[in-house]
Amino acid sequence: MQTKSLYAAIDLGSNSFRLEIGQMDAGQLRRVEYIKETVRQGNGLDAERHLTEEAMTRGWECLARFGERIAGFRPSQVRAVATQTLREARNRDVFLSKAKRLLGFPIEVIAGKEEARLIYLGVSHLLPQSDERRLVVDIGGRSTEMILGQREKANTLESYRVGSVAWSMKFFPDGLWTPACFKSAEIAAKAVLDEAQILFNRNHWDKCYGSSGTVGAVADVLTASGWPEGLITREGLAWLKDRLLKAQKPDNLRLEGVKEDRKPVIGGGLAVLQAVFDLLHIDEMQAAQGALRHGALYDLIDRESTQDVRSSMVDWLAQRFGTDKLQAERVSRTAQSLLQSLIPESASTSAQDRQRYLQKLHWACQLHETGMRISHSDYHKHGAYILDNTDLPGFTLDELHRLSQLVLGHRGKLRKLEIEMDDASFVQQLMALRLAVILCHARRDPDLSGLTIHCDALQRTARLTLRSDWAELWPQSAHLLREEKTAWQKTEWQFEVLTD
Repeated sequence: MQTKSLYAAIDLGSNSFRLEIGQMDAGQLRRVEYIKETVRQGNGLDAERHLTEEAMTRGWECLARFGERIAGFRPSQVRAVATQTLREARNRDVFLSKAKRLLGFPIEVIAGKEEARLIYLGVSHLLPQSDERRLVVDIGGRSTEMILGQREKANTLESYRVGSVAWSMKFFPDGLWTPACFKSAEIAAKAVLDEAQILFNRNHWDKCYGSSGTVGAVADVLTASGWPEGLITREGLAWLKDRLLKAQKPDNLRLEGVKEDRKPVIGGGLAVLQAVFDLLHIDEMQAAQGALRHGALYDLIDRESTQDVRSSMVDWLAQRFGTDKLQAERVSRTAQSLLQSLIPESASTSAQDRQRYLQKLHWACQLHETGMRISHSDYHKHGAYILDNTDLPGFTLDELHRLSQLVLGHRGKLRKLEIEMDDASFVQQLMALRLAVILCHARRDPDLSGLTIHCDALQRTARLTLRSDWAELWPQSAHLLREEKTAWQKTEWQFEVLTD
């Protein structure tokens, strides 16, 4: 089978890493291959929230195997997402640097709400079409996501730091299942999930679905023991808890449907699931087929069309903060024109990469004035803060931080930026944005005739050439460009302004 017709999603969860390969067939995603490996990376976070060497090694070895399987896929065919464990890990960059090399593709650490959005996207696509109001719950290793939605649209999304691995480690540290341990675990879970009573109360949904992880494991056990297929009820939870208490520890548990890799964390997951049932007054929950990895696949496919949710979210954020839309479009047109000259077509930069750089530059242009709603003084700093501290569906944490750095750096000194200046594509985007803001300072379309720009990324130099009468026609712009030359002198890059 040709790889060009395939898509792959990798879910780096706290308990398991999963690879799903699918193919679009008549508008539906058909599974080609599914691989799951129990990595238990969530167990490898120490008290200082550092991943141990052993936990990182388990992850690297798994991703090397995944990388071999998807070798030959194009970057546009693959999406790898990491969740709560890597959100928490202080040394995640150490793990990710090697992990990306072994996998052969980028790995995105996604925010909790983005994880929830992808979960709902995966679940809704694999459910029958219905107007029912849905509650979707996903109890993972270190986080629990809850979503309210209808059809394929998620309306309310939340992520809570409670999960099967974390709760098993914390409340069943000796691996013993006792009434006291279950009681403590359930009370603690309810404390974390307390806010969910308001956001996801019974009046807001018609039917409840559970996705992946703990829900799938519990449903499998109940089904294998004669309960209705895929259905979790209060009676079923009570029955399963009683079986765990009688077994006392994982090694003694003899239940059909419980996989060996799930036994050590089923106690913590069951306690969290019981807390969810109690808080939200759930009587029954249906196990769904869709999961995070399916949502990542559908989102990947959407990005190849005109449905990229990131563009919609940028529009929403710009409207929320009342940005000047005409000025944003003016700056974007100018910046993208400059960037296409700064990154000429070459063998080293693919057309796909160029398009991606242009798209992200456009988003930065749309958002560069978001901070003005807070204050005109240092508005670029306020805009960067907004981007670094918002959960914007569709974006990874790294993508949002890169956008925040473009917004932060679009004016003023350059030494404040956290991104290294040896990232040539970022520097070229930043240079295009700064020059566009200068040329559009009067909030009218600038005169770009007779203006050329060239960049040598290897030599870290850029040269802006103006026609001989340009400075006389636009003296204020010429003054600002001379100041821009001075600003770049304090970096590793050289920016020159010449007259033809």
